[in-house]
Amino acid sequence: MFRSSLRQLSQGLRDRTYSSVELTEHFLHRIQAEDDQLNSFITSTAEMALAEAATADRLIAAGQHGPLTGLPLAHKDIFCTANVRTSCASRMLDNFISPYDATVVARMRAAGLVMLGKTNMDEFAMGSSNETSYYGPVRNPWDLERVPGGSSGGSAAAVAARLAPAATGTDTGGSIRQPAALCGLTGIKPTYGRVSRYGMIAFASSLDQGGVLTQSAEDAAMLLQVMAGFDARDSTSVAEPVPDYSATLTHSLAGLRIGLPDEYFADGLDPAVATVIEAAISEYEKLGAKVQRISLPHSHLAVPAYYVVAPAECSSNLSRFDGVRFGHRCQDPVDLNDLYQRSRGEGFGAEVKRRIMTGTYVLSAGYYDAYYLKAQQARRLIRDDFQQAFEAVDVIMGPTSPSTAFLLNSRMDDPLTMYLSDVYTIAVNLAGVPAMSIPCGEVAGLPVGLQLIAPYFSEARLLNIAHCFQQTSDWHRRIPVAFAGN
Repeated sequence: MFRSSLRQLSQGLRDRTYSSVELTEHFLHRIQAEDDQLNSFITSTAEMALAEAATADRLIAAGQHGPLTGLPLAHKDIFCTANVRTSCASRMLDNFISPYDATVVARMRAAGLVMLGKTNMDEFAMGSSNETSYYGPVRNPWDLERVPGGSSGGSAAAVAARLAPAATGTDTGGSIRQPAALCGLTGIKPTYGRVSRYGMIAFASSLDQGGVLTQSAEDAAMLLQVMAGFDARDSTSVAEPVPDYSATLTHSLAGLRIGLPDEYFADGLDPAVATVIEAAISEYEKLGAKVQRISLPHSHLAVPAYYVVAPAECSSNLSRFDGVRFGHRCQDPVDLNDLYQRSRGEGFGAEVKRRIMTGTYVLSAGYYDAYYLKAQQARRLIRDDFQQAFEAVDVIMGPTSPSTAFLLNSRMDDPLTMYLSDVYTIAVNLAGVPAMSIPCGEVAGLPVGLQLIAPYFSEARLLNIAHCFQQTSDWHRRIPVAFAGN
């Protein structure tokens, strides 16, 4: 069963080949047997999952089911889940039991999906390797000595190893797409505002967006159908009609205009990765697409702009974690300042502290105009680059990551090199446009991801473009050898 896609598993439930309880037990057994190698889950919710599966079976028997009823999935531990720990992979929230469901979780639950557990991540989603987690690093199923990418590395590793057929993730600067690329998965970051952020613990509010990691574009379309849509509880949610994402998956790509940014194929890109990306783009030409070179002239500003905007927003968002209301509280504080200082000092890890301090600095008197305002101006230029490009092309393609998965502990002492892991993904979040990564080949046995970027609210087109490629290749069906057994 673990080899099957969501679509195939859904059909198996409808045909009564197996029950939701049997399907859920199958994946819970895989988690128990295999996850010690990966550390992809923080919390397993086995008892809850089996109860939800039993309910799903009753709905299926009564004919009151939808296409997702009874299917298992995992949630990134940044989404609040009622009566289940939501830790953000931080000591600060190690003891936090959420009293409510995030909108994404509630919509998944209403669709009949079964929650297997909560996946590991970089602490408060700050990282590109899933090595900053309070609960330890996650390992890449393709090579256990390498990182799975971050911050949604636990979700990516779990799906790649088929411990779950799909998982939610969040993307602030590439945190769905980069781990999808490093683990050989399909990962989509929708348009900013397309998926509700209510109950998704904030890192950088103008950049964060929820999405999914799946085996295929077809599976992603099924899940996004449920996740997307306006939510009055999220002030950044956009009241844009949600199309039927599955209905247009097979539309022809004849005449599709693909733009290849010169800046994405310059110094810094591993030549072997570039060769794989170019081969994938050639496949699109065989499907009837037309390729042309374009320029995103301000893309070199993306990383510095992001690492001003994101820390600034993070320093504001994380100020609520002070040891007073919820979360970690130091022992025996002598006064209020001691409570604040020790609670935050003990509760946050090194990378989170680094970003809080950076953000506080750029927002401070005398530096706001020099740093934060300039970063927002650069952000506008980056957005304008995309809008101008989309007047000439329908989709922008390029590498998701400049290299394949790197070794554990190889970049932890070099934050700048770590930050450059997201050099091709960050601009997308600054502009707010949708993007996804799909597996398109391998280098030395490690997956390579192709990034697709489209205009605002063009998720259906992205999924169509990805699906057509996946009908001509099998990269998305490959399972790491160590996890391909029974």
